[in-house]
Amino acid sequence: MTEPLPRRLVMTSLMTGLTLATVRVDAQVIHTDTAGLDVGEAMTTVPTYYARPQGNGPFPIVLVNEEVFGVTDYIKDVCRRLARVGYLAVAPEIYARLVDTAKLTSEAEVQAVVGKAPDATVMSDLDAAMAWAAANKGDASRAGVTGFCRGGRNTWLYDAHSTTVKAAVVWYGVLGGARTEIQPRTAADMATEIHAPLLALQGGQDRSISVADLQAAAARARAAGKTVEVVVYPDAGHGFHADYRPSYRPADAADGWQRMLAWLRRWGVA
Repeated sequence: MTEPLPRRLVMTSLMTGLTLATVRVDAQVIHTDTAGLDVGEAMTTVPTYYARPQGNGPFPIVLVNEEVFGVTDYIKDVCRRLARVGYLAVAPEIYARLVDTAKLTSEAEVQAVVGKAPDATVMSDLDAAMAWAAANKGDASRAGVTGFCRGGRNTWLYDAHSTTVKAAVVWYGVLGGARTEIQPRTAADMATEIHAPLLALQGGQDRSISVADLQAAAARARAAGKTVEVVVYPDAGHGFHADYRPSYRPADAADGWQRMLAWLRRWGVA
């Protein structure tokens, strides 16, 4: 069932306007049905998609950080896949406060929007989504966070921000980028400040994120006493889990998914 919203906000989807930026491969897209699940939209500080098993709970929580393309059908399906194995998954639309995403038509426009999102606001929006989950059949003592691409960057940052999440899983997360007044530190800068053990899943052929840079960030984190594990898929590129893109690699995506679930269980998010 769908939770009532304090005010009606339709969930945005950057994919609506980004067919020019990403070629869809519908034949390989995974569709997880809603049988046995409660799914819907909630209004936290921003529109938020959620999926959880039916029943009273409380369920362990996984906060899902969207790609730059927003809370697309793919991200919603990731939430349903997590719900299918027992989690309350929440994915806040963190760029919704900045733009009518349906009007975006190029990746350059998306990147411009991303650059206008203050990290402090993103963190508070993620906190709000986590708080909503805890108040709606979630168990805040068993909470984790994951994210893809730009959402992977936000997963690094949220792991450094939050003292309550128990595990983090980053899928090809952006490590670098410009430092600005509203985004003063990169994910690599924050590597030594994470709290929860972090698993980083990376494609060896990713042209946008260097495996060497990731290994260096992980080494700095370990030197600071943090737990970081890096798994590299040698033949995979960026977005290898994104089943709607030509970059999708089913075997690597499936292996990463199982590693993510095992990581969550290992650190008490189960």
